[in-house]
Amino acid sequence: MRPVKKIRKPKPWKHTQPISKAELVKMREEFWDTAPHYGGTKEIWDALRAAAEADISLAQTIVDSAGVIVQNNDLTTCYDERGAKYDLPKYVLSEPTNLVEES
Repeated sequence: MRPVKKIRKPKPWKHTQPISKAELVKMREEFWDTAPHYGGTKEIWDALRAAAEADISLAQTIVDSAGVIVQNNDLTTCYDERGAKYDLPKYVLSEPTNLVEES
């Protein structure tokens, strides 16, 4: 059995331009809606989404119980037990440093 990688939030990152919370939510929704079309199983994508939206300790439990093999401990690259690769963009895992408040 592989050693379990402790997951953590991605390092701080900056979007190409300042982005509002609403735009970020829209980007996340679009990613999760299309993610299963990139391969892998819906169950693993659902688990990854739940983990991405949970706090770190719960996220760890979710990926462990789903049998997700964490390649990068910030969850940007994962595999399932059949070897299918799951790439997650940082914007679904954390907020950028240049998130702007909507007025």
